[in-house]
Amino acid sequence: MLKGIVPPLVTPLSDRDTLDVAGLERLIEHLTAGGVSGLFILGTTGEGPSLSYRLRRELIERTCSLAKNRVPVLVGITDTSFTESVNLAQHAADHGCHSTVLAPPYYFPAGQAELIEYLDDLVKELPLPMFLYNMPGLTKVNFEHEVIRAAMQWVKVIGIKDSSCDMIYFHKLLRLTRERPDWSLLVGPEELTAEAVLLGAHGGVNGGANIHPRLYVELYQAAAAQDLARVRELHAQVIELASRIYAVGKHKSAIIKGIKCSLSLLGICHDAMAEPFHSFRQPERDQIKTHLQALNILPA
Repeated sequence: MLKGIVPPLVTPLSDRDTLDVAGLERLIEHLTAGGVSGLFILGTTGEGPSLSYRLRRELIERTCSLAKNRVPVLVGITDTSFTESVNLAQHAADHGCHSTVLAPPYYFPAGQAELIEYLDDLVKELPLPMFLYNMPGLTKVNFEHEVIRAAMQWVKVIGIKDSSCDMIYFHKLLRLTRERPDWSLLVGPEELTAEAVLLGAHGGVNGGANIHPRLYVELYQAAAAQDLARVRELHAQVIELASRIYAVGKHKSAIIKGIKCSLSLLGICHDAMAEPFHSFRQPERDQIKTHLQALNILPA
């Protein structure tokens, strides 16, 4: 079972289709030194669906090589094409990845019965274990509980990352996953990670951990230990980071831009974005710098 903080890595880019390899290496060292339990690439924070297939494959190869088996590498294979998802999973297996992560196909919304058939067909062809990824805000489709219950019957499906921000949905998931003790239940929204782990979730896939991995790791550890006083202290710091860094900019891409800009200011990697987005201009960079200094992440 995978437990702890598994950051959804940004994809360091030097331009829209060129990997910042040196930046990726620094980012991986930054995260592993912070005590994370795994690395998740090609997710939402990693701009996975916006990257060329060539770049996705390169990122898989480089990440696995740089991780050096210190922590498991999870690879997002979400795609509108069934075949491309399988192809990417095979490439991940060939280069030593631990598991795949799959959200529902995001152009044609599938019904729940169709999702069960889709997953059944996919599991038969996947060379690696798979996490489900519930991200209805972007895919327009929930993995409803009938699909989760069906997926739990397949040994190759080993857990779920829930980014729905719906705690009623989460509580139903928690009850379901008790039926399979080896399943990992991870949550995406960092604002809910402390609460979720206190209630029985196994960790968080939190974007802010790119910036300050040790903070998120310590929050998880405190929540897993039911140390409520420490949880309150660390949760307040996470909320402060999120409320400052993610509030710069007015578009849905602001969270990714804020994380990448922060990493750029910290000297870890470039902040170039995949199209259709672009990195923050100077006024926004100045705001991020001020916030990082206020958070004692960047020296004044």
